[in-house]
Formats: sequence, structure tokens, C-alpha cells
Amino acid sequence: MTDDITRYDAVEGYCDALSYLPGQTMTLHTSSRADRYDIEIHRWDADRTVVWSAADVAGTEHPTPADADSNGCGWPVAVTVPIGDGWRSGFYLVTLRAHDAPADRAVGYSGFVVRASRQRASALLVLATNTYNAYNSWGGCSLYTGGRRVSFARPFGRGMLVRPSTERDDRKSRPVYRGEEPDVDGLIYQQYRFANGYPGFMSSAGWFTYERRFVEWAESQGLELDFAVSSDLDADPGVVDGYDVVLGVGHDEYWSAGQRATIEQHVGRGGNYASLSGNTMFWQVRLEDGGRAMVCHKYKAHETDPVMGTELAQTMTGMWCDPLVGRPETALFGAGSAYGLYSRFGAATPRGSGAFTVYRNDHWMFAGTGLRYGDQLGAADGVVGYETVGCRLAFDEYQLPIAAGGDGTPADVEVVAFTPSSNLAMGEYPASIAALDDQGDLEFLASRLYGRVDADSLARCRHGNAVMLTCRPFGLEGGEVVTIGSTDWVYGLGDPLVSKVTRNVIDHCLRT
Repeated sequence: MTDDITRYDAVEGYCDALSYLPGQTMTLHTSSRADRYDIEIHRWDADRTVVWSAADVAGTEHPTPADADSNGCGWPVAVTVPIGDGWRSGFYLVTLRAHDAPADRAVGYSGFVVRASRQRASALLVLATNTYNAYNSWGGCSLYTGGRRVSFARPFGRGMLVRPSTERDDRKSRPVYRGEEPDVDGLIYQQYRFANGYPGFMSSAGWFTYERRFVEWAESQGLELDFAVSSDLDADPGVVDGYDVVLGVGHDEYWSAGQRATIEQHVGRGGNYASLSGNTMFWQVRLEDGGRAMVCHKYKAHETDPVMGTELAQTMTGMWCDPLVGRPETALFGAGSAYGLYSRFGAATPRGSGAFTVYRNDHWMFAGTGLRYGDQLGAADGVVGYETVGCRLAFDEYQLPIAAGGDGTPADVEVVAFTPSSNLAMGEYPASIAALDDQGDLEFLASRLYGRVDADSLARCRHGNAVMLTCRPFGLEGGEVVTIGSTDWVYGLGDPLVSKVTRNVIDHCLRT
């Protein structure tokens, strides 16, 4: 198995859109080396009831264009599926099973979201599909392997929607048990993915890694959720109307200007936002072709993005906190990855606790938990891991952490827990992943935030934290933002304390 996952499975497909309303029609585009295949669609919930199926569909193989990664596959429509009025809002998995194909290559997957035509819940979960697309290398390049434009009109990468469950082996920040040494180079992860035919970024993003864990937990709690995807917020600001709280979980790294504006307007009008995510809103993206493709020049944006030198320079597809953009994510979330990006990943805090250290135990977030000052929250499950967000910290006269400010954070920030996190330089990433050829995130941050790469600027960007906080970015007239700044928070939802804190967050946001 190589990192080229294109056409690995006997039958593969993609939907023509990421989300639909009841009453609309989903069109499925497939290519199959098998003569016949079956299709099943089910909502991902405890019952997994099949809502639509087709057996013995004629399979046809279609060529994959050389630019499928950036401009899509262009495969013809294989089947059309009417979205019934009774289909509840949620994530729907499309399973394609090829006839007469090797067992390890017989099944392909796609998926889509059904939005609510009439609001049923008070909480809206937004799947981080922009980030799915950024990490998807199907058809050639992802944004991590040389791409600057990536298409949604192609299959998801293997393992992003479904894969066998393991306790730890498919995690980028694998929890370390007693007597073990940290797997700094990610070799166990490599063994797992090669054995199963998955690409290197398989668990960096995707439904199976993050959101499905939260959805399964929410269902066990009796919480009702409506669903949307990243690009829905760009296409229709009204998609958040009427919700008490909008939720982002897991790894929500890539945001368009329209998506951000929708959330800012929601919070400005008094709605709440809960970010249970790491590396959140780090990169600005542009959606093109009616939302069918996404552009991000990332580390070279200040040099290669065509908007540079024009009146649209603020839409440069680099970091939101880059001075040329001047809209740091800290202004909305109270935290950002410039102040702590990696935890227990490569050389970044490899022996870190994997937990948040509680400081303000009397905060409403910890009500009913029994947690005290200095307690470790989520250590057994490594809830602080992989990618994080932090803020510049100071301590008040009571030796409790406060936001130091000066980084665009709102005035009204209350830090309730944190743990050290770090940025990585070249040579410090796990040997198992692709990284930049000439610099790491540490060097890049230093060069963009301070205009130089020297000992002082590197030291300023080196040390950070993963933080839990609340803030009101638009003052008392606006709503509240809750930030639990780690991608791996959702891995701890089976822990009663992590579960209780999460429930407190949602209940608080539904009440206020």
C-alpha cells in the first residue's frame, strides 16, 4: 500500500453535494471495476436503519482525470436518490459493495448530511467538511502534499468515513500506558495504516475519527442535534437561525470568510458557539465553483495567492492570524494555534499528561464533577492530543491563569483549565508524516508573526498551551463562546467526568 489511494477499492463514489434538505434529490457518481454492485444508505445512529438500497446495480469503470484532486472526477451519475420528508437530520453513510471483488477491496463509502427543513433541535452540529477535503489525497494531492485547490467532487479518502475500531493504534496522539515509551515517530500508527491500506492522513480528519464519536455520545445522552456542513455556513447564513448553540468538534481547521461571518453574526445576535476542537480556524480558504472546490495556498499564500497586491488581500488563503489578513481566530474563540498547536505529537510534549489541569474548579463547566484545583481531566483517554489551541497566559494575584491579551483575544475571557502544548520545527515531526521541505510550523509562525526567524522569534512561538475557556467576543450584548481546545477531546467522552463537562457546556449554552 502506498500513499496513493486513488482507485484502491473496486467500487468508489461521491455525492454531488455534501448536504441536502428533505425533498431534494441526491445524485451519486460512481466508477466500478466490478460488473455489479449493491448500494445501502443508512443514517449513522444506534439503529443504523437502512433508508434506501439498490441491489445488482450495473457497474461501469470511468477514467480518473489527472486533475481529479483539484477539479473533480467528472464521473456520470450512477443513481439518483430522493431524500424523503421523513429522513431526520443527520449523517448518512453510503455503502457500495462490489460483487466478485477481493474482500479487502470490495467496499467503498461515501456520505452526506441531511439538514433540517424545519428546526427540530436547539443545537446545530456543523461537520468540518472543509477540513476533510483539505486532508483528502484521493486523485493526487491534498493540501498537505502540494495541492492548492482541492475538489469536493471525488471520493473521500479511505478510512475517513469508516474503518475498524482500535483502542489507540489509529490515533495521531496515541495515549501512553504505564511502562511504555511514547511513539514519537508514529511507527505504530504506520503499521496500522499500512496493514489496512489507509493513507497517512487517514485519522487527521473525517467523520469516523471525530464527529461520529460526539454524535454517538450525544445520542446516548438523549441530546437532539440538527446537522450542517462547513460550506452550508458559507452558502446560507440563515442555516444557523433559531439555534441556541452551534457546535464544532474534533478538527475544524479550515474556514472560509463566509463561514466565519455566519458564526460571528450568530454570536453577535446572542447565539452561543461551543468549539470542542483543536487547531480551529487556523487557515482561511476560498470556496469556488459554487462550493465544489476549495482553495488554500497555506504557507506560500503571501507569495502565490493571486489576491495579493489587490484590494482583496485580506482574503489571502493563509493563516487567519497572519498580519496580512489581520483577523486572528483568537478574536472569536479566545484562543488560537499560534499559542499552542501540538500535544503528544512528535517531539511536542511527548510525555505530556494528555489531560487538562483544572484551575477554576468553581466554574459552571465543572459543576457536579467533584473536580478540584490541580486535578487532571481526561488523562486516561489522552483528551489533550494531536492538535490544540491556546492563548497567551498570565497569572493573577491568586495564582490563577488569565488571558494576557495582546493577541486579539476578547476582553472577557475566563481561563478555567490548561496544559502545556508546543509548536514543532523541522526535524521534530513524527517520521511517519509528510512535512514541509524547508520549514516547520514553528519557523513559519515566527516568520509571519515577527517578520524574522531567529532565536528570539522562535522562542516566542515555541511554548504554548491547550486551553479551556469561555469568552464573549461581542460583549454582554452577544452570545458566549466556549472553547475546549483539543482535537482529541471526543476520545474521552466515555469518561464520566469528560462526559459531564461536555454535558455542562451544552446545557449551559442551551439555557443562556
